[in-house]
Amino acid sequence: MRITPDVIREEFIGLDVEVVKSSHAGYVGIKGRIIDETRNTFLVLSGGRRKRIPKANCTFHFHFPDGTVVEIEGQLLVGRPEDRIKKRIKRRW
Repeated sequence: MRITPDVIREEFIGLDVEVVKSSHAGYVGIKGRIIDETRNTFLVLSGGRRKRIPKANCTFHFHFPDGTVVEIEGQLLVGRPEDRIKKRIKRRW
């Protein structure tokens, strides 16, 4: 997979995710598969349990099917999934 700023426009439901940084220490280290997404949260199936993780306060590692791992700040992902594809992307790197 080619990594570009457009990666934040991808569909995240069904991907494996890991929380690598968070302002709340309880979220760090949560791994699992994203089963639902709302404006401000991801619902992750982790160890047979559903955990709701806020996007704005976390940094995520997304594992794409081709083996690519991408780190994305959750603040870039805040918003309804269907509106994210319309969002203008500001380059931060």
